[in-house]
Amino acid sequence: MGILSIFIIAIGLSMDSFAVCIGKGMCRQRFLVWRAFKIALVFGLFQALMPLVGYALGIGFSSWIQQFDHWLAFVILVILGIKMIYECFLPGKRNDCPDCSCNETEVIDWKNVMTLSFATSIDAAATGLIFASYPGTILEAIGVIGVTCFLFSFGGMFLGFRLGKRVTFCVEAVGGFILIAIGLKILLEHLLSKPF
Repeated sequence: MGILSIFIIAIGLSMDSFAVCIGKGMCRQRFLVWRAFKIALVFGLFQALMPLVGYALGIGFSSWIQQFDHWLAFVILVILGIKMIYECFLPGKRNDCPDCSCNETEVIDWKNVMTLSFATSIDAAATGLIFASYPGTILEAIGVIGVTCFLFSFGGMFLGFRLGKRVTFCVEAVGGFILIAIGLKILLEHLLSKPF
């Protein structure tokens, strides 16, 4: 698996965090860079480490998985993609500021941040199973996924702050389509025996 594929997967996985951080940014009257940096760092760390969990579970079965790894990658990414698209249109999903006190304190509710970071990174654990079939890619994947999620989370908070409540859109759907596209790419590469 090439760096471009890993990067595209990272973008898809980062969309949940991006959407949550847009919501967090919309709750603010002032954008505090250091505060946003710390929150984005937690989102990035969770997103980076969860594929390692999936990888550790999958590595024991890698010789067995390699027989149908392309189908496994396709199914996992398509299911995650459909789930993200579906959840985007659930009732109440458009609430810009869930569980938000909308206060201007610099104090970070770490329990809330950790819970959201974990919730938005669960999909990344399933993606870690894919990397078990591509020896030598997990460290690169962890780095790319972590940095990408950090940048998207930080950018999401800034974008949410700038947009306020003027614009609502569902970025998880974009992430879902990206994951489905990369799943199709992996499957077609294997079936046609040539890289895209």
